[in-house]
Parts: sequence; structure tokens; C-alpha cells
Amino acid sequence: MGEFKHIVRIADTDLDGSKSVMFALTGIKGIGLRMAKSIVSALGIDGRQKLGEMDDETIEKLRKFVEEDIESLPSWLLNRRKDPHTGKDLHLLSKDVDFAKMVDIETMIRMKCYRGIRHARGKKVRGQRTRSTGRSGRTVGVIRRKK
Repeated sequence: MGEFKHIVRIADTDLDGSKSVMFALTGIKGIGLRMAKSIVSALGIDGRQKLGEMDDETIEKLRKFVEEDIESLPSWLLNRRKDPHTGKDLHLLSKDVDFAKMVDIETMIRMKCYRGIRHARGKKVRGQRTRSTGRSGRTVGVIRRKK
């Protein structure tokens, strides 16, 4: 058994070696608890073992799976199915999640669809009420009707 690793780098993210493998993987943007659990079970690793206590070849196997082979999991687990540009089922991690979201919003704005117009104007997009909340600018107080 090698020495304890306090920081393990997977998918351009520094993970805490003192956490268990399952919870340490959730530190990567794009991997939640359910995805982390399925990665651990697909590789046959004990999810309760500390990430820093694992040997180098197991960490390398985990890194390779997360960075390259994560699309081999069932498609319903992936976070970007039927990508509009490629048509494939993808799983995005770290910076790619933010970039894809930004590109999708820019596409909606260019299309001038309802959601795109709401994004462009800085209004609420998902049907929330706007009469009483989400105010910005010079709007202050409540406008009362005359009796």
C-alpha cells in the first residue's frame, strides 16, 4: 500500500483524498451522487473506501473511465442526451457543462423563441410570477389600485 494522497486530480478537478470515493467524485461538476454510485459499481470499486488510500492503478482506472469511457454507461444516466450538434448521447464534465449551457442560451436568443427573449431581457424564464418578485431597477414599493 502506497502513501496517502490528500489531493487526487481527475477531469481537471482537484478531489479531496480524505473523502470516500463516491462522495469525492461528486466534487466534479457534472457528476452527482447517482452517477458517482454507478461509476463505482461499473468499475467494481468499493465506494466507501477513501480516495486517497486507493492504489495508483485503481485511481488511473477511475480517471480513465471518468474522462473517456463514461458514455459506456446507460444513456438515461448521461446529462446531455441527443446533443443538438452531434446527435449523440454525451456526458459533459467541468467546464464543458457551463460552455454547453451558454451556447444553448445563445442559440435560444438567436432563435428569438420565448425562452430566448426572456433570457435576453433578464426576466424569469420558467413561468415564475413576476408581479411581486424579481424586480430590479427603479421599481420600488407596491402600486395600489384606487377604490
